[in-house]
Amino acid sequence: MPHIAVIPGDGIGVDVTREAVKVMAAVRDSRLPLTWDEFDYGADKYLATGITLPDEEIANFRDNYDAVFIGAVGDPRVPDMTHARDILLGLRFKLDLYVNYRPCHLLDASLCPLKNKSITDVQFTVFRENTEGLYAGTGGILKKGTPDEVAIQTSVNTRKGVERIIRYSFEFARHKGLTKVTMTDKSNAMRFEGDLWQRTFYEVAAEYPDIEANHWFIDALLMQMVKRPEQFEVIVTCNMFGDIVTDMGAQLCGGLGLAASGNIHPGRTSLFEPVHGSAPKYAGKDVANPLAAILTVGIMLETLGYPEWNPKLEDIVRQMIRSGNVPKDMGGKLGTAATGDFVCRALQFGG
Repeated sequence: MPHIAVIPGDGIGVDVTREAVKVMAAVRDSRLPLTWDEFDYGADKYLATGITLPDEEIANFRDNYDAVFIGAVGDPRVPDMTHARDILLGLRFKLDLYVNYRPCHLLDASLCPLKNKSITDVQFTVFRENTEGLYAGTGGILKKGTPDEVAIQTSVNTRKGVERIIRYSFEFARHKGLTKVTMTDKSNAMRFEGDLWQRTFYEVAAEYPDIEANHWFIDALLMQMVKRPEQFEVIVTCNMFGDIVTDMGAQLCGGLGLAASGNIHPGRTSLFEPVHGSAPKYAGKDVANPLAAILTVGIMLETLGYPEWNPKLEDIVRQMIRSGNVPKDMGGKLGTAATGDFVCRALQFGG
């Protein structure tokens, strides 16, 4: 029985997570035994108590839950975003969630900003290394606030870390019946990091002769994503470039309001989150788009061993788009709660 820890977060994270939980309840009612507990970690708790996310709670999630579902975190009352960093990066790093999984699946051609592109032209998946690179937090500032100030941010890449995300990408491609994996870096400028990534990529690729392996520099890849996205099936890259590539991919599919993601360590407690931010000015106004959070439920269930639910939720959202029953930010009339209710009714009817 999947047991899930739910952290609503801040701003519209609370609003969209409420709808995601509604969908989880509808799934449970369709004879999939789900249970969940809610945890109030976020800006309000941090401002009241100084607590972000204790190590013992992370251990609790690891030992007693199959997954963590989190809404967006971030609040202007915490200008340095201490709580958001400790919660989100703390979970990613301390649970060793090395796979950042972001599908870029165009659900309807009308959502794509590129002309003459069909849904089959934008159907790729990005795997972002999630625990190393520039996000490792290695560096510092010397002589801060003076004319001689120096800021150093070091990108940390290990053979272990690089190899496991690349291997995961090839395994994913093989499992899905795909034929191409693309690695992107900036090795013409970042020589040492690029050397490790390229050597590892082609050494791992040799173990998968049925899959084509190719490479683009990050700037060229982004241009190709706009020019001819249909050439990509699986993209694997480092932490920073993955962050950039996936936002571009999300925009090709209709924007962050539809962007779902997973932070995964196979076989262990993993973290699932919509990609968008907390947008505090829209919180509590019933205008936030919960579809990214709802699609994230599908990725979570797929990862937990119930793969039938991900395409089912994607199909419901696809039908909503085609019928015009979508949230206001997508040109429809549905508020946040009504969007969640619509998905739940579709699940009930389809179940």
